[in-house]
Amino acid sequence: MNKRLITIGFLILAITVIGKLLFFAAKSIKVDEFKKAAIIFLIDSSASNQKMLPEEIKFTKSLCTILDPEDQIKILNVSENAYIIYEGSPSDAKGISKSLETFTKYNSQHYGTAYGDGLKKAFEHCLTMKKENYVPSVVVIGDLENEGDVSKQIDWDSLPDNIRNVQKYIPEISMMFVFASPEKLDLVKTKLNPVLGESKLIIANETNIDKASGRYLKAIGR
Repeated sequence: MNKRLITIGFLILAITVIGKLLFFAAKSIKVDEFKKAAIIFLIDSSASNQKMLPEEIKFTKSLCTILDPEDQIKILNVSENAYIIYEGSPSDAKGISKSLETFTKYNSQHYGTAYGDGLKKAFEHCLTMKKENYVPSVVVIGDLENEGDVSKQIDWDSLPDNIRNVQKYIPEISMMFVFASPEKLDLVKTKLNPVLGESKLIIANETNIDKASGRYLKAIGR
């Protein structure tokens, strides 16, 4: 009888000790707080970028599938002018597909590009979404060729300073540039890496695009 009581006592003590250890272990585990992302896509459907456009659209839709339904996206076309062709949840596959199919069709008159105007609008959207407690990011999809109206094109000398100004309000902002030639992406890296750093600037050409999505998720804190 005494042995049984002693055994039960030790069991109770052991369970109590293990319970306390589990409790303190659970308290020490920090669960990362989920933060909604706002992704601003710039996609080039100009005449010079038509060859890669089907793959670029495919990539855009595939990236949306791995985002969270609570995230928000905006897709801007930067062919000739910069304008929104879709905004809403990345889980709206039908709406995204319909917008891309309808508003990126070939137009022989849309030869020029408006990457510069598109980036200006993208940064404005980022600042707005930051106020709504989203983590903003910009994804540029296209060959990055400056064509047509010079005033709408990227000024690579002033772009780093523009991003620094945005970082004053959005220090966590990230950017990804995909499908441009290695020469253009090298320019991106040279100009923007000192501003964004390795973890917040993702580049990928058509041959290594398969690794871009995973790296991008890390950039937005996933």
